[in-house]
Amino acid sequence: MTGSSRRRLRARLCGLLASTGLLATTALAAGPATAADRALLIGIGTYQNLPPELFLHGPKNDVVAMQGLLTKTLGFAPETIKVLKDGEATRDTVTGQIQQWLIDGTKPGDRVYLYFSGHGLQVKDLSGDEEDGMDEALAPFDIKPGDTDFTNTILDDELEPLLAKLKDRQVTVVIDACHSGTISRSLSVDVANGIEGARYLPRPFAKPVDQKLTRGIRIDTGVIDKPAKLTEAGITTWSAAAPYQVAWDDTRLPEDKRHGVFTTAYIAGSEPGKADANSNGLISNAELFEYVKAESAAYCKTQKNCQNLDPQLETQAGALGVSVAKPEAKPQTVVTPVKIENNKVEVPADPAYTATPGQTTTPAVTNIAAAAPAYVDANPLAAVTDIVGKPDTGEVVVKLDRTGPMKKGDVFHISVTSKKAGNLILLDVNGKGEATQIFPNEFAQKITPLTPDSTLTIPDDYYGFDFEADGKGDSVLVALVVSDPVDLKDVAPATRGLKAASAARETVSSIVTRLQKTWTGDLDTRGIQWQMGTLTYTIE
Repeated sequence: MTGSSRRRLRARLCGLLASTGLLATTALAAGPATAADRALLIGIGTYQNLPPELFLHGPKNDVVAMQGLLTKTLGFAPETIKVLKDGEATRDTVTGQIQQWLIDGTKPGDRVYLYFSGHGLQVKDLSGDEEDGMDEALAPFDIKPGDTDFTNTILDDELEPLLAKLKDRQVTVVIDACHSGTISRSLSVDVANGIEGARYLPRPFAKPVDQKLTRGIRIDTGVIDKPAKLTEAGITTWSAAAPYQVAWDDTRLPEDKRHGVFTTAYIAGSEPGKADANSNGLISNAELFEYVKAESAAYCKTQKNCQNLDPQLETQAGALGVSVAKPEAKPQTVVTPVKIENNKVEVPADPAYTATPGQTTTPAVTNIAAAAPAYVDANPLAAVTDIVGKPDTGEVVVKLDRTGPMKKGDVFHISVTSKKAGNLILLDVNGKGEATQIFPNEFAQKITPLTPDSTLTIPDDYYGFDFEADGKGDSVLVALVVSDPVDLKDVAPATRGLKAASAARETVSSIVTRLQKTWTGDLDTRGIQWQMGTLTYTIE
């Protein structure tokens, strides 16, 4: 059947510029940001009531390194940072300083940073709100071991309501500890003595148990085991490991030079260059997340006791493409104010804003509840890859059956080949920030997973139509191949395919947020396995 005799679908393949999940914003005023900053950094390696074999060497170095990140990269003044180390970090002091320094010492619109490096643990739940009967907790300097459990801990039930009081600030919480049962069930028959470098305290006299008895009981994120409320409040939470995983000191280093594996990756990825997967000068939350995951996995492969290591990020979906720091200056960069409302980004018309094709633009974002600027890329094509976060490694290859720029009316087909099996989501995003879902769709005769190294062509002869180029400018095809059987029907339904365009930032954010969750379909808890590939094309 020839192209001229077949029904054609106009496919300039792309809604409205929208996304990022902070609160409503106002235009950025000229001059420096006026928001106050407050950071509380807690590092505990030695413990008053624990034996030396359970001490950690990394936390004392972690807090120093985090001070450097806050002052040199994130723009915190030294006097806005309070550090509690070892004996200074008692239970009452830590909870007191969260209240006094962070909550009482800030106001709506201020920037707040809470960092903890040390041991995490689980203790028996006394409030009855935990499905598995265990509360997650942080270990302060004066934690006390009892006959069957630890006391004098900082429970998740105490920490979460404190953080909720900060909901109208720009809040980042970073926890380099873990709070799962992994050690007590799989790492060592002598678990009560601990494992070198593991940032987890086994319960006193813990005994290994059969893994099948405890696998998959709960899904939570570090000490924040009910993250939804905090995420809805705009709080971004980073944790060093997924549930039932262990966070680590880097035991490859001499004891006096050790750091947390997660902290090292988090700091390195926040600085210009390393985590910037699309090289647009902006390191997004999603890009940093993918970077620390890759670095953590690389460490885990070198350690016999490390089964899996998957850091966790809990944030509003729209915040995935927001920069973790002020972007690097790029040639011809145009900065323009952006409005964020209801988890969507709106770039208002600005007569001074005249972006040229291919130009990188990094507009400043000012939260109405936060005068400190944040940043997103105004170029919708770059913004989408900021949200995806992954580098294009060639595992998924997207091609057109034409070379060079197309003209209006040109007929074309798209092919996707993946090195790994998985379900395909294929989106087309244009320069207006509009996204069209190419696959899955209701026109495909059968929606089946891709098999390794086999090519899917869209549309094929069964569709009964061709794609026809329309409009002008650059667009990008984004192919996501999900190897685990994750249910994405609500965020990428086949009924949406090849029909109405949607807001690219919002659409991609909703899909990627789902793919960042923990996978529990296997014996070991781990991150969901998915790959991506992109192709930029031009219509003249």
